This record gives sequence, C-alpha cells and structure tokens, in this order.
Amino acid sequence: MANPLLRYAGRHRRETGMLGLLFILVVITSLGTIEEGIDGLFGSKFLTPDNLKNVARTIGIYGIFSIGVGIVIITAGIDLSVGSLMALLGVFFLFLVTPPGMRPDSAIARGIPEVSWPMAVLWVLLLGTLLGLLHGILVGKLKLQPFVVTLCGLLSYRGLARFYANDTTVNVGDASQDLSFARKLGDGTLGDVLISDGQKGILHSIPMTFVYLIIFAVITTIILHRSVLGRYIFAAGRNELATKYSGINTGLVIAIAYLIAGFCTAFSAIPFCIYTGSVQPTSHGAFFELYAIAAAVLGGCSLRGGEGSIPGILIGTAILIVLRNMVNLLGYPTPLSDAITGGVIFVGVIIDQHGATGLKKLFKRKVKAG
Repeated sequence: MANPLLRYAGRHRRETGMLGLLFILVVITSLGTIEEGIDGLFGSKFLTPDNLKNVARTIGIYGIFSIGVGIVIITAGIDLSVGSLMALLGVFFLFLVTPPGMRPDSAIARGIPEVSWPMAVLWVLLLGTLLGLLHGILVGKLKLQPFVVTLCGLLSYRGLARFYANDTTVNVGDASQDLSFARKLGDGTLGDVLISDGQKGILHSIPMTFVYLIIFAVITTIILHRSVLGRYIFAAGRNELATKYSGINTGLVIAIAYLIAGFCTAFSAIPFCIYTGSVQPTSHGAFFELYAIAAAVLGGCSLRGGEGSIPGILIGTAILIVLRNMVNLLGYPTPLSDAITGGVIFVGVIIDQHGATGLKKLFKRKVKAG
C-alpha cells in the first residue's frame, strides 16, 4: 500500500514543489547568515529565536489576508483593495479607541464616538465584511469587472483614510483606555495570553497572529474542500456560465467569496495596526494586495480561476516572507525585496499559463533554435 505522504505529494505536485522551494530558501538563508557570536541555531541570524518569532508573526498577518484574496482568485476574480482597506480600517480602529480630542482636526474624525476596544474590533470586522460584500455584489450580481471594482476600492479607501486622518499619523499610544490585553492579542504570543506570571517557555515563541492563521487555515480548508459552498466556488471559477445553467446562484457564490476576503482583511488589519503602533495612511498596507496575489499564485491558485488550495497559499506566503527576511539579513537594500516579489509573481504567472512542463519545452525550443 502506497505511503499516504507520497499519495498526497502526487495529488498536490504544485504545493509539494513550492514546499521544496521553501525548504531550500530556509537552508540558503540559514547558511548565508552564519556569524560568530550569534545565539541562533548553528550561529545563524535567521535561526535566532527573535527572528523566527518575527517571521512567524509576519506570516500570520500576511497569510490571513492572502487566504481571502486566494479564495477570490479561485472564483476567477481579483482584489486590489487589500492594502488600502487595511489603512482605512486601521485609522477607523484607532479612532474608535482614542478620545475625540486626541484625533486629527477633522469633523468626521472628531464625530466618531469612542468605544471599548472589543467593540472597536467588532466594528472593524463588520465594516471590512460589509465592504467585501459590496465588492461581491458589484462583481457577482451587477457583473462589473473585478479589476475595476477593486481598483476603485484601492484608490477610494486610501483617499478616505488620508482624508479622515487629515494626512497625519494616528498612534496607538493616543488611546486613553487600557490596551494591554489587546496588545497581547495583537502583537503578543500565546504565552503572553495564557500565562500571566511572566514565565518564559515554548508558548512565548508562538505569536498570536500565527495562531489566528492556523485557525483561519483550518476553517477555510473545510469550507473550500469539505463543503458544498467550496465546490460551488471552484465550479464558478472554472466555468461560471455552465455553473449558472446547472442551477447554482453564481452571483451569490462570488459575493460570498468577496465577503470572506473582506473579513480576512479586516481581521488582519487589527493586529497589524497594533504591531506597527501607528497608522500612516499614505503608506500603511502599501502593496499588500500584490503580496497576497503573489502568495496565492505561488501556492497554486490559477489567475484563470478554478484552482487553488489553502495549504498552497500558506506556503506561498511563507516563501515571500522568508525571501524578504533573507534580503534584510544579508544587508541588501530593502527595496530589493519588492523587486524579488515582482520576479516571483512573473515566474508564477508563467508557470500558471504554461505549466512547468510547458516551460521546459519552451526553453528547449529556444536552445535548439539557437
């Protein structure tokens, strides 16, 4: 009887290949950052506890909104509004937990009532979900192009965030209420939340954002691969017209996909806001939509729709974060990580269009022609 791992690898070749690439990147980064006097495993800066915790925290934040974008891509859609929506929701969250007198000199900013931070979290989740649903209705029901709809969101949400904040930075430190537990939930570790006596242990090495990511991954995997809704999402992405003629309400299915994306973006916006400590509306969450698309495409989501998996999206996210971390640890300029991200998206799209086998044949033809 075949090994279950081999059977899984055979059915998920794309994810297995990306997992191998991730392993190679980790090895290269670990070996390339070895220095004397480093307390990391084997003397590697990459394998220090603080760096690994930071990488896991970042994977958690990016992974959650990438899952939402990945589900939209499976329906043959796209979401370009993620970064701008995170900026708007970040500003909104900090307004809700900050006294009106501490906010920017704006009538709208001063008019939002202060609420407790748990209520602020609920309001942010509600707003993000409703905006995601709005995208879904415009795309699924009114049949507008998802690129145009979410591009409008990208511009509008960023503009609203800048307008409400009066183009100034909004700080978490301006809040008058006690946000210590909120900080633990957003920027802390599992040990910070569960253990209050200050002891250190393995739980203090697991960021809460990574815990949230695991929960989101389990739930969305069940939805995509073990539910009727998941089958409808894949069917709508493969052939929306045929799916509609089979009696499925494709408009509703697509709307739900964008709703999920809005909720994922809203959820990740809160810990990211707490982690950064402030929201500068002109740059907060910039290019996050591109990182999400790159993670989804790397993980096996086809831009043509109908293909993808949650484990693949997580692997794609991890590859991007490890790449960015590698660039920083090796001392290269930070903008180089964006260039690498662009290259990764390009390679992913080529593989999506031609497949790995087709890509090899293409290069062989060029060699023969030469």
